[in-house]
Amino acid sequence: MKISEHRGNMLHGILLIALFSCAAFWIADTELVRSLSLSPLIVGIVLGMLYANSLRNRLPATWVPGILFCSKQLLRLGIILYGFNLTFQDIVKVGLPAIVIDAIVVTVTIYGGILVGRLLRMDKGIALLTSVGSGICGAAAVLGAEATIRTKPYKTAVAVSTVVIFGTLAMFIYPALYRSGVLGLDPAQMGLYTGSTLHEVAHVVGAGNAMGQEVADTAIIVKMIRVILLVPVLLIISFTISRVRARKLQRRGSAAATDTEKGKVSIPWFAIGFLGVIAFNSFGLLPAGVIDWIKRLDVFLLTMAMTALGAETSIEKFKKAGFKPFVLATILFVWLMAGGWLLAKYAAPWLM
Repeated sequence: MKISEHRGNMLHGILLIALFSCAAFWIADTELVRSLSLSPLIVGIVLGMLYANSLRNRLPATWVPGILFCSKQLLRLGIILYGFNLTFQDIVKVGLPAIVIDAIVVTVTIYGGILVGRLLRMDKGIALLTSVGSGICGAAAVLGAEATIRTKPYKTAVAVSTVVIFGTLAMFIYPALYRSGVLGLDPAQMGLYTGSTLHEVAHVVGAGNAMGQEVADTAIIVKMIRVILLVPVLLIISFTISRVRARKLQRRGSAAATDTEKGKVSIPWFAIGFLGVIAFNSFGLLPAGVIDWIKRLDVFLLTMAMTALGAETSIEKFKKAGFKPFVLATILFVWLMAGGWLLAKYAAPWLM
């Protein structure tokens, strides 16, 4: 196949995903979907899955490279540009309690999720992705982890589905509990609780706005600190994977290969780029209008990545994953609600 023909076929796949992504934006802007605070990313993966289970086999196989390009390269670019949502000044606003509590929540959720996954004897990749998505920032974190461990697309779709289900439930449960006074938290504590435990950024925005501006402002900043924690988490995951591979080679008796693997850590450079963009954004060098445009572009790129991942996910693969991922997600959801409340209620005042 000629290079020009290959590029043309790839372009067909990219344009297909772009069209689906445009449809995702239109659907996400409808009144019903807006009321559920479902982002175009979530709508995109649903559209991709509908395509995968209907028209996928009727389209040329030569379009697949373009779909894979969206799920890999565009994904990494989207994660990097996501840094324009953050500045280091945001961290200073909420102070030490938010940083410590976010670190505890992220650490316990991820390591606890991996441990529970082992007890359930479920797929390691799905357990890791589900834990990272629950612990950090939902679909965006799942995408970042997927780009690091390079697992199969259907595992990413399964993890994202658990995040969407439980994050959406929490978005309605939190305001109800807050208004009833059951939680016994003041607005600052509730903002800390919401931002440190809800899954998606969209979920935090939706729940926060339902509880008042004071709660929402704190919750969003606390949530963004969790997003920043994605960088060290991905670096740790990458380092751990390299060590595991080295041990496997050692057991096979390949000493030379082991020495090579020990010194080779697959650094997720897109995570470093993400941190670099946050640092650049902290200087406020770009006009607000340009930042807003970049944010909209980034949401579109991430929507394309999610749609492409959905396009690689069939119902049969969901059946293969079984019910265990949802059991794990349920356990993590209970921990986030109960553990996060204890931290916001008792640990936060002590850290002030």
